[in-house]
Amino acid sequence: MSTTKTINLKNRPAGKPDLKDFDFTTSEISELQEGEVLLNSKYVSVDPYLRGRMSDAPSYIPPFELNKPIVSGIIAEVVESKNSNFSKGDHVSGMLEWKETQTAKGDGLLKVDPDKASLSAYLGILGMTGLTAYLGLTEIGKPKKGETLLVSGAAGAVGSVVGQIGKILGLRVVGIAGTDEKVELLKSKFGFDEGINYNTTKNMSEAIAKACPDGVDVYFDNVGGDISEAVLFNINKFSRTINCGAISVYNNTELPKSISVQPFLVKKSSSMQGFVVFDYADKHPAGIKQLTEWLNQDKLSYSETIVEGFENIPQAFLDLFDGKNKGKMVVKL
Repeated sequence: MSTTKTINLKNRPAGKPDLKDFDFTTSEISELQEGEVLLNSKYVSVDPYLRGRMSDAPSYIPPFELNKPIVSGIIAEVVESKNSNFSKGDHVSGMLEWKETQTAKGDGLLKVDPDKASLSAYLGILGMTGLTAYLGLTEIGKPKKGETLLVSGAAGAVGSVVGQIGKILGLRVVGIAGTDEKVELLKSKFGFDEGINYNTTKNMSEAIAKACPDGVDVYFDNVGGDISEAVLFNINKFSRTINCGAISVYNNTELPKSISVQPFLVKKSSSMQGFVVFDYADKHPAGIKQLTEWLNQDKLSYSETIVEGFENIPQAFLDLFDGKNKGKMVVKL
């Protein structure tokens, strides 16, 4: 029986994950059954939310099991099929295990077309990343032309798409990122009106007030923590905050001491809502259609950080927490 390299979760991290929390093993490839396909992984998505699944705390999605393969979005090629919906040579997207080769059932797999976009794009702008940006902004943010949109983690995979969609919808868009290079990228490549480098800014509340002179109508929050607290001092009446992620506190070992958000929300009649992209599963097909249309019209561009090599998947994941990615972090096999 053939074997494949596999990456398992070895330990539940305490604080920031480390390479020692991952385990490389060789596992057998199960025999192909009726209704299954044999897949070779081509691109693997690494995402901040995977950190939550490494803990066993209750969440919106079950935790990873110790000594079992980690699962994330993967683009794979069908090398053998016993499923009438898929043929050898097809490319598919799905939530799959961190294995070089694996068998999978056909349900949950979506065919992707390498002639319409690069394969890696289906993990990013035409996948969960793009849908998170589009549905979070439109369903919760309810943006109106002329409003000000502020995006934290703006140079990341989701944030960079949020800003571009904001511009398409007629908003003034300001992004927060961690380097001058990223801030420049926001303006030159993604069309943001203004950017703030949080690492060189001493007073974030003042910097936000300067960059958003008319206040903040919609805040797309990817980071949480001190940055998001500073935004509260600048929100407008009836503002909407979209809580997409909180990467700044994912590795905390103690509960953070934060200011109370309630007085700000009451004073400004403001709303704040968390979400995960699966909440809007019924809107995914229409969302992909709209994103593809904008991409084909050159209204959207995307940035990728592509790391090569199966053995580098854990390090690529760890690099997310040091901000080493520009746009979507993907590993190419």
